[in-house]
Amino acid sequence: MKRLYILSALLLIFGVVACEKKADLSKDKAKYSYALGYKIAENIKAQNIDLDAVAFAQAIKDVKKGKEALKEEQRREAMKKMSEMAREKDRKAAEGNKKKGDEFLAANKTKEGVKTTESGLQYKVLTEGKGKKPTPDSVVKVHYRGSLIDGKEFDSSYKRKTPAEFPVKAVIKGWTEALQLMKVGSKYKLFIPPDLAYGPRGNPTIPGNSVLIFEVELLDIVKK
Repeated sequence: MKRLYILSALLLIFGVVACEKKADLSKDKAKYSYALGYKIAENIKAQNIDLDAVAFAQAIKDVKKGKEALKEEQRREAMKKMSEMAREKDRKAAEGNKKKGDEFLAANKTKEGVKTTESGLQYKVLTEGKGKKPTPDSVVKVHYRGSLIDGKEFDSSYKRKTPAEFPVKAVIKGWTEALQLMKVGSKYKLFIPPDLAYGPRGNPTIPGNSVLIFEVELLDIVKK
């Protein structure tokens, strides 16, 4: 995994620094090269790492020539420093998200139709179904759309045009709780605090301490 990550960064930055002309995408080799490069670029962007492209390009040239401007111990120390800086950056961002999220939830709970459970989960009934409610051991079929409080959408089964199926107890706490409130045929809007979602660490697509907003449509209980 580490080797793949380093190779990904290498290909991305070297391409940015060394090549300004546009590729001819009419040939198969160019097409799969572009597809690979695009995927790598998406992964690097998701890591949110601030790189010096000139220094990176120099390292590539030095490796080819068998040189090293920094000794191995210096390189290890630099990588350690990068990890520390990234963690600190994530920590500060999570603190900011926590403050914004608390303010959002405090204002949101006063809005018409929004209910708050004992755990802090907030939800609004958009459509009340007439079917059965799932249990923690149920497997459900749902359509959903997920976004952050700034409106950025991070996931959608509607866009994939395929409902999702999963066990009720196999998802984040906010979902597990909300699904058991819903009857088949219901559509709810959920406002999930970080402690019922991905917490201060977040995940590759969701920043730490993010409040998550979901529109969830419970289509069926496929297995009890």
